[in-house]
Amino acid sequence: MIETLRNAWKIPELRKKLMFTALILLLYRIGNVIPVPYINVDLLTQFFNSELSETILGLYNAMSGSAFSQGTVLALSIQPYINASIIIQLLTVAIPALERMAKEEGEEGKKKLTMITRCSTVGLGLIMGWAFYTLLATNGILARTDFLAGLVIVLTFTAGSAVVMWLGEQINEYGIGNGISMILFANIISGLPGGLGTMLGMGWWAILVAVVMIALVLFIIFVNDAERRIPIQYAKRVVGRKIYGGQSTNLPIKVSMSGVMPVIFAQSICSFPATICAFFGINGTSGKWWYDIFFSNTSWFYAFMYGLMIFFFGWFYAAIQYDSVEIANNLKKNGGFIPGFRPGKPTADFIQKVINKIVIFGSVYLAVVALLPILCGKFIPGSGSLAIGGTSVIIVIGVALETVKAIEAQMLMRHYKGFLD
Repeated sequence: MIETLRNAWKIPELRKKLMFTALILLLYRIGNVIPVPYINVDLLTQFFNSELSETILGLYNAMSGSAFSQGTVLALSIQPYINASIIIQLLTVAIPALERMAKEEGEEGKKKLTMITRCSTVGLGLIMGWAFYTLLATNGILARTDFLAGLVIVLTFTAGSAVVMWLGEQINEYGIGNGISMILFANIISGLPGGLGTMLGMGWWAILVAVVMIALVLFIIFVNDAERRIPIQYAKRVVGRKIYGGQSTNLPIKVSMSGVMPVIFAQSICSFPATICAFFGINGTSGKWWYDIFFSNTSWFYAFMYGLMIFFFGWFYAAIQYDSVEIANNLKKNGGFIPGFRPGKPTADFIQKVINKIVIFGSVYLAVVALLPILCGKFIPGSGSLAIGGTSVIIVIGVALETVKAIEAQMLMRHYKGFLD
């Protein structure tokens, strides 16, 4: 990775893209520490750490680089955009008009879907900004609660979510890598210095934690690049005096086909009961035995439900992404077939069988990565305060690998001379 960055820095065009990406991330981090007017930051941080750290808002806080718990301008971060993208993606499967727009209208349809996603992001930003304002107002964290102050706070949060979306699009167009992923990457690694300080205070246990983390990183890198390749053979076709086709290729299906989305969905669902309890003043320090057994994010019941939800959403997301019937029909139209299986339904059944096996292995992989920090918190003293989640580790490693691949692709384009030379 370091060698790739060093070689990319030597190319003027790539150097400009890297500097532009770094500048956008710097601007984002500056906006991430600008407070919103009328919010008592000290009271909000204290309230968040004591009441909301185990709720779904704790996930939002990790994704925003602690901006959510500090009530800054960019507190909503990329959550409205991610939620809008997921909603539009699911509606594309359910609504025929959106499905035609995505598949049949080509580039123009994609532009329309992008505009719908942008408008949905602003709408969700308004809703989430109002909900956050209501939470702050009901807990006495605001200096003013009149209409004008509320309007300023809600519009500031909404504008911040729109700015984050715009910054991500600028990276997509003029920088390196996926903009939203890069912003998410910057948010997560911003907590790395604090985590290292906590880890150094653990004494000899820090060595065991470091070994576990290194093994986890290597495991994620190995699975991230793993794929199942289904052999495809194309029949020969005679067109005039020429023969086309006859070549062999493969259909690659990634083991981590659904990425980190099942973990995010599962964590959101499992944290929802704790979120409801927090609004009624019930948390880990309230002394409720049933909360510690069923709703605490360190309980065995929570870990079991967390793993179960990861399996469910892994299967659900794979069912949305891969349509075995459509893949089989496309192969049949283009004269391709899987050796040993007739085109049509037998091919679709075989592809679905392969996908089901991959989903099981991929879900086990995600469950291991997501549950390992919880298990370490049970058996390694002090590791529970590191606030290192499996979701964060998968995102950081995935974004780093994808960014390096994007840089290598740009370098390959600029070093390829062609057959004329």
